[in-house]
Amino acid sequence: MNGAETLVQTLIDQGVDICFANPGTSEMHFLKALENPRMRSVLCLFEGVCTGAADGYSRMKGTRASTLLHLGPGLANGLANIHNAKRAASGMVNIVGEHSASHLKYDPPLTSDIEGLARPLSHWVRRVESSRAVAWDVAAAVAKASEYSAQIATLILTGDTSWQDAGEQAPLARPVHEPKRPDAARVEHIAQVLRSGEPTLIVLAGHLTRGRALELAGKLKASTGCRLATQFFKRTHRTRCGALRWNASPMQSGRRSSI
Repeated sequence: MNGAETLVQTLIDQGVDICFANPGTSEMHFLKALENPRMRSVLCLFEGVCTGAADGYSRMKGTRASTLLHLGPGLANGLANIHNAKRAASGMVNIVGEHSASHLKYDPPLTSDIEGLARPLSHWVRRVESSRAVAWDVAAAVAKASEYSAQIATLILTGDTSWQDAGEQAPLARPVHEPKRPDAARVEHIAQVLRSGEPTLIVLAGHLTRGRALELAGKLKASTGCRLATQFFKRTHRTRCGALRWNASPMQSGRRSSI
């Protein structure tokens, strides 16, 4: 198998079976590899659609999605929705094509600092250095995207690592990340605050803004009278107990709540 075929096979083996793609000439071998019947390839006409669709897919299914983007400018076109995915704790593996090493020395028009573009909105960035390293690098990217809470991994695939022989790769173990159980004493402290009758605010973020967690938050609000908010709220600071305190804006009641 060549590097591109190994990349797609490893994505599938690691549980990533969909790729939202906007390819260019540097990614032709990857595009050919996406014909694998176990991988669903979705062609998008703009990179922002790729990253937005991957974000939405991850949120709805609770699993990781991948994208295929063309060089640095293609990644730049998708950054707005990568930002949203990062804030929402969506699991996303971005595969960004790059010129071959022999082509880069001529400074072609679309050459850019892909790592520099990716780092502000990625938790993990790596450039594949050889076709033989593709499987390990892809597995590392998926492992990062699978962490709790899910993260953004960006893998840069040069043209030569795509078409060169990668050899036979043994299947790698899938990543398993279990959420850490909260400290029992902290849970009891929060329960006491909620029962105290004081105005309280619970801030929801990431996976807690959807699904079963949101349903439970609604029941908690109904039973205790606490307020609910997302992570985008106004003026927070730490209280002496290490929890968050919320200050209302001048147009609101001015009450102060804490959890």
